[in-house]
Amino acid sequence: MSDHCDERATMIAAGDLQEFAPRGREQSRRHPSALSLQLRRLQPAPELCSSDGAAGLVGSLREVTIHDRHRESWQLRKGISDVGEEVDYDEELYVASNVVIWSKGSRSQASAVYKAFTVDSPVLQALWCDFIIPQEKVEKADVEKCICILQNSCINVHSMEGKDYIAALPFQVTSATLFEHFASHLCFPALEPLPTMFSMLHPLDEIAPLVCKSGVFGSCRVQYVADPTLRIVFLSAEPSIVMTYDTVQSLHTVWALRRVKPEEQSLVLKFPDQGGTPQHMATSSSLTAHLRSLSKGDSPGGSPFQNYSSIHSQSRSSSSPNLQSRSPTISNMAALSRSHSPALGVHSFSGVHRFNFSSSAQSPRRPSVTHSPNSIANDSFLVPETEPIVPELCIDHLWTETVPSMRSKNSQASKVFISTDLCGQKFLCFLVESQLQLRCVKFQESNDKSQLIFGSVTNIPAKDAAPVEGIDTLLVLEGSGNLVLYSGVVRVGKVFIPGLPAPSLTMSNPMPRPSTPLDSVSTPSKPLNKHLGPLEESVLLSPVPELRDSSKIHDSPYVEDCTFQQLGTFIQALRDPVHNRVTLELSNNTMVRISIPEIATSELVKRCLQGLKAILPKETAVQMLVKWYNAYNAPGGPSYHSEWNLFVTCLMNMMGYNTERLCWTRNDWEYLLSSDYHRNFESHPIAKALRLDPLEVSASRDDFSQSLSLDSSTLLFSHIPAIFFVLHLIYEELKLNSLMGEGLRSLVVLLVQLARDLKLEAYMDYYYRDYPALVKTSRQTCIIDQVQTGFMLHPSFFSAEPPSIFQWLSSCLKGEGVQPYPYLPGICERSKLVVLSVALYILGDESAVLNEASHYLYKITSGQRNTSVSSLAEKLVLWMTSVGFTLRDLESLPFGVALPIRDAIYQCREQPSSDWPEAVCLLIGRQDLSKQAWEGSLQKGKSSVGTVPSSDIPSAAESEEDEDGMNDMNEEVMSLIWSEDLRVQEVRRLLQSARPVRVNVVQMPEASDHEYIEEKENRLLQLCQRTMALPVGRGMFTLFSYHPVPTEQLPIPKLNLTGRAPPRNTTVDLNSGNIDVPPNMACWASFHNGVAAGLKIAPASQIDSAWIVYNKPKIAELANEYAGFLMALGLNGHLTKLATLNIHDYLTKGHEMTSIGLLLGVSAAKLGTMDMSITRLLSIHIPALLPPTSTELDVPHNVQVAAVVGIGLVYQGTAHRHTAEVLLAEIGRPPGPEMEYCTDRESYSLASGLALGMVCLGHGSNLIGMSDLNVPEQLYQYMVGGHRRFQAGMHREKHKSPSYQIKEGDTINVDVTCPGATLALAMIYLKTNNRSIADWLKAPDTMYLLDFVKPEFLLLRTLARCLILWDDILPNSKWVNSNVPQIIRENIISLHATELPSSEDLSLETLAQAHVYIIAGACLSLGFRFAGSENLAAFQCLYKYATDFLKCLSAPTASITGLYNLETCLSVLLLALAMVMAGSGNLKVLQLCRFMHKKTGGEMNYGFHLAHHMALGLLFLGGGRYSLSTSNSSIAALLCALYPHFPVHSTDNRYHLQALRHLYVLAAEPRLLTPVDVDTNSPCYALIEVTYKGTQWYGEATEELMAPTLLPELHLLKQIRVKGPRYWELLIDLSKGTTHLQSILSKGGILYVKLRAGQLSYKEDPMGWRSLLAQTVTHRSSEARAFKPEAISAFTSDPALFSFADYFCKPTMDMGQKQEILDLFSSILYECVTQENPEMLPTYIAIDQAVRRLERREMSETFELWQMKLVLEFFSSRSHQERMSRNPTRGLFMNSEFLPVMKCTIDNTLDQWLQAGGDVSLHSYLSGQAPEESQLSMLACFLIYHSVPTPGQLAAGGLEGSRNFSELLLKLRRLHVPVRALLRLAPLLLGNPQAMVL
Repeated sequence: MSDHCDERATMIAAGDLQEFAPRGREQSRRHPSALSLQLRRLQPAPELCSSDGAAGLVGSLREVTIHDRHRESWQLRKGISDVGEEVDYDEELYVASNVVIWSKGSRSQASAVYKAFTVDSPVLQALWCDFIIPQEKVEKADVEKCICILQNSCINVHSMEGKDYIAALPFQVTSATLFEHFASHLCFPALEPLPTMFSMLHPLDEIAPLVCKSGVFGSCRVQYVADPTLRIVFLSAEPSIVMTYDTVQSLHTVWALRRVKPEEQSLVLKFPDQGGTPQHMATSSSLTAHLRSLSKGDSPGGSPFQNYSSIHSQSRSSSSPNLQSRSPTISNMAALSRSHSPALGVHSFSGVHRFNFSSSAQSPRRPSVTHSPNSIANDSFLVPETEPIVPELCIDHLWTETVPSMRSKNSQASKVFISTDLCGQKFLCFLVESQLQLRCVKFQESNDKSQLIFGSVTNIPAKDAAPVEGIDTLLVLEGSGNLVLYSGVVRVGKVFIPGLPAPSLTMSNPMPRPSTPLDSVSTPSKPLNKHLGPLEESVLLSPVPELRDSSKIHDSPYVEDCTFQQLGTFIQALRDPVHNRVTLELSNNTMVRISIPEIATSELVKRCLQGLKAILPKETAVQMLVKWYNAYNAPGGPSYHSEWNLFVTCLMNMMGYNTERLCWTRNDWEYLLSSDYHRNFESHPIAKALRLDPLEVSASRDDFSQSLSLDSSTLLFSHIPAIFFVLHLIYEELKLNSLMGEGLRSLVVLLVQLARDLKLEAYMDYYYRDYPALVKTSRQTCIIDQVQTGFMLHPSFFSAEPPSIFQWLSSCLKGEGVQPYPYLPGICERSKLVVLSVALYILGDESAVLNEASHYLYKITSGQRNTSVSSLAEKLVLWMTSVGFTLRDLESLPFGVALPIRDAIYQCREQPSSDWPEAVCLLIGRQDLSKQAWEGSLQKGKSSVGTVPSSDIPSAAESEEDEDGMNDMNEEVMSLIWSEDLRVQEVRRLLQSARPVRVNVVQMPEASDHEYIEEKENRLLQLCQRTMALPVGRGMFTLFSYHPVPTEQLPIPKLNLTGRAPPRNTTVDLNSGNIDVPPNMACWASFHNGVAAGLKIAPASQIDSAWIVYNKPKIAELANEYAGFLMALGLNGHLTKLATLNIHDYLTKGHEMTSIGLLLGVSAAKLGTMDMSITRLLSIHIPALLPPTSTELDVPHNVQVAAVVGIGLVYQGTAHRHTAEVLLAEIGRPPGPEMEYCTDRESYSLASGLALGMVCLGHGSNLIGMSDLNVPEQLYQYMVGGHRRFQAGMHREKHKSPSYQIKEGDTINVDVTCPGATLALAMIYLKTNNRSIADWLKAPDTMYLLDFVKPEFLLLRTLARCLILWDDILPNSKWVNSNVPQIIRENIISLHATELPSSEDLSLETLAQAHVYIIAGACLSLGFRFAGSENLAAFQCLYKYATDFLKCLSAPTASITGLYNLETCLSVLLLALAMVMAGSGNLKVLQLCRFMHKKTGGEMNYGFHLAHHMALGLLFLGGGRYSLSTSNSSIAALLCALYPHFPVHSTDNRYHLQALRHLYVLAAEPRLLTPVDVDTNSPCYALIEVTYKGTQWYGEATEELMAPTLLPELHLLKQIRVKGPRYWELLIDLSKGTTHLQSILSKGGILYVKLRAGQLSYKEDPMGWRSLLAQTVTHRSSEARAFKPEAISAFTSDPALFSFADYFCKPTMDMGQKQEILDLFSSILYECVTQENPEMLPTYIAIDQAVRRLERREMSETFELWQMKLVLEFFSSRSHQERMSRNPTRGLFMNSEFLPVMKCTIDNTLDQWLQAGGDVSLHSYLSGQAPEESQLSMLACFLIYHSVPTPGQLAAGGLEGSRNFSELLLKLRRLHVPVRALLRLAPLLLGNPQAMVL
């Protein structure tokens, strides 16, 4: 390295000088807070500046800044964008009094306030902070970005998402410094040893004390940090360390910060019991002693334990009084710190040295720690009673600085930062202002990554310093006012700031120099990497020493230096470094922001520097970089263009060349000599530094021929071979980027010079072949004599044969053996990628990308990840994505190299897997898949779930209509599902209940007006029975179709019970008082209306507790609707968000409906969870679950029923014993005295039965631990009757006295208990096929027994029996009839007979009723078995019975069976039909429903209407998006909802609670698959093929469906395929699991599909006759190939292809010879779009252009020929041939006719050249003479194309004596010369150039 003078002479120009003022200051003036007045006074008064003398001035300035700072402060950081990409702006956090302003902006971007916060008390500090939110089951935790505002008593935390937290500080803050990751350190003298540092890991966590781990030998101790003399000065997240300063010792210490391990936590919490035992004291004394003995010497490099022996046994003589610590949580570390043992006699030790840290205690730092914000505080809030707070973080000792001989007391670091030098070595730098020193400690990770190892300290004289992270340097402000740039600890040079006057430093400068404006200004910056020599005293001086320490001033020989400060401004401090920008505080109290220039801007120079950095030793590398940095950034530096020339000059100089006498690149050189830059350069000190004599522009020197020698003493001379090799590898790397051609040509000139000087013939020949035009043979060489060559280090990796990436690939493709390819990690990434992908795809070596090391790379390191995949193409594509390869990278690869990769991509595009990540799908060009993957990766809540984009603006007509509650359906999808007719509008018409009904009554002549009005009102009453039943069906139709706006109430359509009478349209009203209307008639109807409205809300909507409460109506009439709304929210899962407090509020109101809705809703939301809090909630409403002594609560009967069902839901499927026992008893609960339990007992018993069934759902005979309850026997008894058993259990007291009203005696009342018991049996034994239980449920076979059973119960028994024998159910009428007992079958009249047979011994009425009910029961079970399956046989069978019942109704025999019974059965059948066809909107069922809708008179009551409209709703469930599931849970829910006994009138809950009708929601599941075209983003039709798994009834089968369609239940399916030919194929494999498909369905079933080229969608072209491919195939003549460019729009939506067709394929008027090219382009375009690889278009054209250029003999570089060669070799490679033979049907990747034509053209061109005289130059080349200039280019082409060996190789091959062809063949075989090349070479080699016989 040159001496100091040289270095002093260099100078660096800073850029971008601009005035700086914190943006927040301006903003805060405008801020509407009372503070703005005070802030205006912040500007310094002008008279301060005109002060007398330096000391006064600076003193007053300092006062001002102290006051200013007290009131305003700010900090900057590099901007962080939301997406996480690179952004180039600063963010600023500005604090003034109690306002905090966060703004963003930069020079190029206007600044804007992002957020402003105002708090109550003055802000002490504000900072950015990232809190880690630990995620369940996710590897990478979520980070919450926040702003923390510290006030006196609390900390406010505001997150970016908008959450606010306030954490109270349980102590007063006296002084605080807050660090980046939330460490607040509060200093405050404590009398007792209390913890002084605290941390907070999340705003909601408690503030926890820090612990510190220490130990000698094995006796590790963990204790709280309780030393008030420790101050935190620095905190870093990467690496996770804390730096503290000990005020007593005046020493800095570094600690590692990590999470506490559980065992350490328990240690600390148990600690107090060992109080102050002597043994304990002994340990502690040995600690201090040990540390003391260490601190005498230097701080050791590694672990701080080198000698344990002497100190372990010493004991403590004096102990200090404050040992008995007062709080159980406190350790007595302070006791150690205060004790001075005279025996040990060094200075008193306190602070850090109190602990010992064993290296074994180091834990590998987990990543979670590195971001953990920690707040470290000091306080005394612990009092003896408190329970200990569990510590969160622990600190381990890493390093302490050595104790100097004399140390001034206050040497606390005022600034600490971590800086990296240019070679990536890290330094911890801390600035001690009182000493005017910047101390730098180098640190690195130990090999096992678990520990940081610190080196020795280097002191740099500095008054202030700041890191410049952007370019790995640091800026230092010297005492003299100079700004100097360092990298690590190596000085780079002074920084010159244009526009700032310089301090006149003639005194302190040992080297006199002309004081030109150019170099008299100086300033420092960031550091580099060597230890400086002894620095001159002058530099240690502070320009204003009086302020710091007036005793120092006399040490300085340069007192006069202080005077210059009066003359002008100087730099006082540095602050706010961001990236490469930093703010200078000037002495006149203004601030200037400058930026430090980059180390290089051109890509090529950056690459070369990177390579050199990697290959040179660190010290050499740093010096090299420093020299380059100085040359490049000298004031008035180079323009972009000449950067490379400057770099070459600089590099050659450092290698010992005398650049001024070297005349290579003559033309560049002259350009350089005459440039302005050159003139500046000559006058610049660097010219002297490099000993450059002035150059004349005249190039008339004649000494070019003489040889020049190199100076071997220069820095890089010995490394020339290594540098040359690295540059060669960079040259090969750049070849793989087609955008870097310019750089290649520049680089090759330098390489040729070096190769010539190093006498590397093989390389020379190689460069000649690449660039024949650039590389002339005769050139000036520099002689390097033998002695000098000895000094050169030839690295081990240097190879004599030039490594060539193209050659390597070519060998691979030809299947020859390959050597590993040399590779520089981090620099030759592309080479590595290409090498490995070819190894994998062509050689088929799967291990190539698996392991860390690969034997295809001659390594200097690499690393990959691995996925399990089937084919090589898949493997390659997945691997490339994992290493971050994108389409843009692929486009810049040369076409030959990219071809194998493109081939793999093309293969994957045909058969992708549906679960690939988004990046892979983008790479293979399947937008449909990448969009699917992207949507899938969105978090559930944030995605626009399930809404296929549709037209949002409602039509005018619709908005004028009343709100009927059905406007939010997705019309677009429904119009695709039911495109032929208007059935959806019809359903809306049938289900709307918001408009008045039409009351059509004809006035008879004899009726009076009053009677007529009564008649109208009676008719309206009948119609209202129907209107009130509609909302249940509407809820089904609109299920989950709406995403509410959180700021608006949910619209609930009103239930309209009025009518209009034609012809005058007069209003008819029930409230006129003319007829008797039942009281509360509409209350359940409005409950259902509320449920229907609430069920519109989709489960994925964003809803919170506040919104639910916000919807509470103000009017009491609407309370029932709100009750329904609450139940609906429970059913769609949102009720869990409702706060417990609100639930309590609602229940205490005592409104019956609200309680019912809420209890059922909450239970449904917690289905099967056994949630304890909900259980408590329900138990209060069920007397049986309360202790017998509890107060009798007056709970309304219906609420009890709801609570019982709720218990069933919450405990569903759990077989919980206690619950089952209670419910079993409740089925037969006897009526008590005083009329309790006497009304509506049936519904309570049924509810208990249903609940019991749910609790033991499907458990059958394996009810663990319940055998003593005899559940089935007890249920059987309830079903058939008998003596009541004695009530066991705690409730027997309640049943002592019988009821006074109801005389049941001691027998069971079967009418009450049978339905519940029957259904309980059905559910417990559901699908178990248990024959013995099923036989209990058989219908009785004798007339006598039939008389005992209510016909209705036969329906339930048949249903129960069939559900148990699930697998026996068959969808045909034969099976249905098999359920009817023989006695009925023999004696029964057919359903539609005309006259009745008479019979004495048989009751025909009983038989007829039994018959219809049994058939209805069997049909209903058929509905359950095939629910949601759209099974055709089941549909036809049920439809036949439904029509039979309809006929039956009008048959004369109807009166025997009873119209009511027939209507009930018909309703049951309709429901069964709707279940089978759920969601399909089947037309026949719709017609039936409409027919039933129109029947309003006679037997048609509210219940039947309810059933019919439920059937209609099921048919269109969720607007066709939902269907029913047949899981056990769904069947249980459907049994509750479709219980086949319907209410007689709207308030009837006697047999079944109406609210349970809505539980069908629990059985609904989304099964609609909607294809969405990825280009237009609208739903479309697509053909899908569904494959069923085989079962016992049918084998594996496939069927084709036209989507959008409802899929069958997923567990039945094996796979789903989107079929061609119109759309790209897509396979969803369900054998691996159904989660992927389930997530698609739950998000609206959107499956993205992509049209293939030339295809139209099914909507536009239903039959497929209009597609372009169809047309072209029909008339296949010659000109059909050159298709019309206009037609291209049907093939592709890519605008680039449109333009290509426009400009290159449209014929013009005077075509001439262009016609041929035009035809070629058209056919290429046709080929590309029809084969669907438009990305091959550039490749085709590049090949064509290359061949044409060769024909015209215009190839000046052989780059393209290499690519052609690789393309041809790829198609003839064995791997490609095998692929084609394995899969002959796959589309051709490249046209089979195109390549042979090209190959033939190349062969012909080269052979013609050979015959036309080329053989002569070839001969002279092979014999080692120089061929003639004109032939050089073609010769190189020939050599490349035919792989001719170099003359050197031929000579070595011993071909001299060869006489005949066969001998040649043998010898050249070793050199891998192809035979066709040999045929052309043979005549020359055999010495017979005339006989060119081919």
